[in-house]
Amino acid sequence: MSLVSRIAQAFRERPGTALQERFSKAGPLISLMFAGRPVWTPRNYKELSEESYEKNVVAFRAIKEISDCVGSVPFNLFSGPLGNRKEIVTHPLLDLLSRPNPQQSRNQFLASVAGHLLISGNSWIEKVAPRSRVPRELWTKRPDRMKVIPGEKGVPAAYEFSIGQGEVVTWPVNQMNGRSDIIHIKTFHPTNDWYGMSAIEAAAFSVDQHNESGKWNMWRLQNDGRPSGAFVIDPKAGIGLGDEEYQRLKAQIDDMVSGPQNAGRPLLLEGGADWKEMGLNAVDMDWMQGRFAAARDVAMAFGMPPQMLGIPGDNTHRNMEEARLWLWEQTIIPLLDFILSDLNWWLAPLFGEDLTLAFDLDEVPALVSRRHVLWDKVTNSDFLTVDEKREAVGYEKLAKFTDKDIEENPGLAVLVKKNTRLLGDKEAENDDPDGKDLNNPQLGTGKPKSKGNGKDATT
Repeated sequence: MSLVSRIAQAFRERPGTALQERFSKAGPLISLMFAGRPVWTPRNYKELSEESYEKNVVAFRAIKEISDCVGSVPFNLFSGPLGNRKEIVTHPLLDLLSRPNPQQSRNQFLASVAGHLLISGNSWIEKVAPRSRVPRELWTKRPDRMKVIPGEKGVPAAYEFSIGQGEVVTWPVNQMNGRSDIIHIKTFHPTNDWYGMSAIEAAAFSVDQHNESGKWNMWRLQNDGRPSGAFVIDPKAGIGLGDEEYQRLKAQIDDMVSGPQNAGRPLLLEGGADWKEMGLNAVDMDWMQGRFAAARDVAMAFGMPPQMLGIPGDNTHRNMEEARLWLWEQTIIPLLDFILSDLNWWLAPLFGEDLTLAFDLDEVPALVSRRHVLWDKVTNSDFLTVDEKREAVGYEKLAKFTDKDIEENPGLAVLVKKNTRLLGDKEAENDDPDGKDLNNPQLGTGKPKSKGNGKDATT
């Protein structure tokens, strides 16, 4: 029995008490027109996927790079409150995440969750478990096959899965806490209450521009790769085109000249018509720079440094190492936290109280330089204790060992710099770097004397 169910039962068993359900006052208004009916996604997921991931090399590389990086980060599991957490090395939850289902590894599973978020702004995960037991499998669902069924209080009443006109599978949602066997991870959408917004939607114009420029270039190459002129038949001055000839010529232009597939094809004119260049050719339009500009816009929508995608111009990072570090800090780590927060709310409590999942960023090669900076700052700080320094870099406090323990196991010893001294050590404070005992100034400075003049060599 869940915690909410136990609390509800306790209130029911106490005489004179009633469990009060509280909902948002605006929730019923949000669900007023859709309660009990599926709300369809506001865009065509199939078209978004085809035009971006399947046909656009920039969007494909950005989505694949980010999702693969998300899938490459391993999990850590901790128990206890935030200030006193202990790491758990082996646990059924870690086993589940290492192999979520028979068809996917942890990397593939997390990559698909991130990929769906980047393409559609929505990602769905189903947990499969025997009744009243912990989950045994986790499955991702295609966003275009999932629907939200709004409830009467502004909370989803259920989630619906369907393929075409076939059977429909429905998972109910607890109206008290919003929990279900399905979790809907969604990004922020400014005008939709039920679905998230993808980066593809923001970059749709740039994706289309980049795709169309590629089509234009391909058809230009297939049609001789050069601008064409026009064949003029019977040019006689003063002879114009009648309505019938005009309509026929217009239809010929629409059918044979307009569009990227007809780029560079010759046009047959008659009746005294002549060809006059009115548009701009590829050189005048600076076609290649426009293509690069569209590619940079697509990369910016996903949070990818353009230079990592081979896009020239406007490189704000000095080298690839700096660009990759920026990608992790500004894009991948926030996306990891976004996914992890929902897993800690939805999945971790099913395996026990006070369990928290965390990503092990120490295993990420791109963040090595950042760890080096942290270690240098901690090592060179003179206002932190040894235990505080160890905690700052992720280690536990030092245990107390006797001399006998260290003698039997030298690996327990901690080596420090020779000139490191304890704060407040009187014996260390009395030592002078030049060899003079500050407590006994009459013992001399210990400096070598110069020969001949009887003065100090440093005088």
